Amino acid sequence: MSVKIRLQRHGKKGKPFFWIVAADARSKRDGKFLEKLGTYNPNTNPATIDLNLDGAVQWLHNGAQPTDTARAILSYKGALLKHHLDGGVRKGALTQEQADAKLAVWIEEKANKVTSKKEGLSKAQEKAKAEALKAEKAANDKRANAAAEALKAEEVTEEVAEEVTEEVSEVAAEVVAEETPAVEESNEEKEA
Repeated sequence: MSVKIRLQRHGKKGKPFFWIVAADARSKRDGKFLEKLGTYNPNTNPATIDLNLDGAVQWLHNGAQPTDTARAILSYKGALLKHHLDGGVRKGALTQEQADAKLAVWIEEKANKVTSKKEGLSKAQEKAKAEALKAEKAANDKRANAAAEALKAEEVTEEVAEEVTEEVSEVAAEVVAEETPAVEESNEEKEA
């Protein structure tokens, strides 16, 4: 029986969530497994990986073969490095303390890289939010200026309309005043 370290898919459609398991190579993808070693969530940035390092290394010592994706995850978390260093300890190339020290240094460097990536992402997100706020303020100012200009134009139009109305009423009054005596004169001529 060959054992594989592989991923079991869980989660909703479009929102995958994986279990990292040690399973018989003949079992179904989401079927029976021997041991759950951890979880992998690719939906977050950076991806969230929770791995039982000692359990994964023990399965590697027993001859389990990781799939390509599982190998990448194990490498990312340091399980393959620990397996390699344990091989060196078994051969007598280094002591267990030296192997543990090398693994601790590597894990610390990896943690620093992940932390710097998270900080970079948060800074980029804050910068994008600030630029969006700045653009929104500019759009609001532009909209307010356009509304103020429209209000001024409306006031000018009302003033012009009032002036035109006054002029028209004056002209109409003059026309009425001119026509009224002519009508009276014509009435006087008719009577005469």
